[in-house]
Amino acid sequence: MAMAMNVSSACFCVSGNRRSVNRVRAVASEDFAASKIKEDKVRLGGSDLEVTRLGIGAWSWGDTSYWNNFEWDDGKMKAAKAAFDSSVDCGITFFDTAEVYGSGVRSGCYFQFILTNIDGKLMDIIFGSSYSVPSNSETLLGRFIEDRKLKDPEVEVAVATKYAALPWRLGRQSVLAALKESLDRLGLSSVELYQLHWPGIWGNEGYIDGLGDAVEQGLVKAVGVSNYSESRLRSAYEKLKKRGIPLASNQVNYSLIYRAPEENGVKAACDELGVTLIAYSPIAQGVLTGKYTPENPPTGPRGQIYTPEFLTKLQPLLNRIKDVGQNYSKTPTQVVLNWLVAQENVVPIPGAKNAEQAEEFAGALGWRLTSDEIDELRSLALEVKPVIGFPVEKL
Repeated sequence: MAMAMNVSSACFCVSGNRRSVNRVRAVASEDFAASKIKEDKVRLGGSDLEVTRLGIGAWSWGDTSYWNNFEWDDGKMKAAKAAFDSSVDCGITFFDTAEVYGSGVRSGCYFQFILTNIDGKLMDIIFGSSYSVPSNSETLLGRFIEDRKLKDPEVEVAVATKYAALPWRLGRQSVLAALKESLDRLGLSSVELYQLHWPGIWGNEGYIDGLGDAVEQGLVKAVGVSNYSESRLRSAYEKLKKRGIPLASNQVNYSLIYRAPEENGVKAACDELGVTLIAYSPIAQGVLTGKYTPENPPTGPRGQIYTPEFLTKLQPLLNRIKDVGQNYSKTPTQVVLNWLVAQENVVPIPGAKNAEQAEEFAGALGWRLTSDEIDELRSLALEVKPVIGFPVEKL
């Protein structure tokens, strides 16, 4: 025969058309990689819930108080939807949101944290207590899921959302009421994981009771906490244990340059109790990607944290991360996410604003840094003064 027939991933192609063959092979490779990510799931704590080894954080979706240069428009919404679809296409099906993520202020109420950055200067971070606007993160995620299911009814997405322990919210019923409002915004009858976003100033026992009630009422598959110290983590674990309910997770700030969970006992306690550590800000809000330099620092509130001075001191670590990545044909982003996965019992949830970021995150899975590389990067990171974390970590 003048032309032979080749088989690639159940597709028949004529070898005379090399471009077609290469495209089919690339598609087959991508499909295989996505399939492996979907299959390679981890169980959250002692619960029955299994999620992909890496999730996607939806903090920036709809936000105008910290991300997106204080504005949200149709272009950003389309980019967020593309991030969602690309994540699912790549096999990442675990998404984390919260009732306070997104723009708008309800009844004119805010709560505000006064933080001190690494230079000792004051900075304000304001979160709106309102979330009933169309661009709220939960609402957007719910729409993205609905649209995806119209095209692919069999798709399975694991949703995690969070309860805001605002001072005026008291008792277990406030948790159930807030959860039901979140479910309405998401357009779902239940979610896979419901978390307390931070410990309350008071009323924490009632909040834990509310989590247990949510499980028993079938509104959630698993429950967790966020920004909990070691002592609060142990207390929540024991209180739920008495009802036969496992504490699945503790979501905390954790990255190569913010290793407070290793230093304050939270990581060790999670490992001991069998509670999964979900790592938010795993790429340090984009700073560990290498895209920012002393001459090009991030804008907005992040610019007050990651100053030119800080970025100057970060350069040796960033250079080594880049070098390590080149050995694997991986980007700095993929290296630092892989570093976290290698810590074991950790599920990073980087925030994806667009399809390209989502696809890049998927490339952090399916390979592993060596022990020497892991230790070397930690050693270099010790030379970098940590940035400030979320103040409620110390409550």
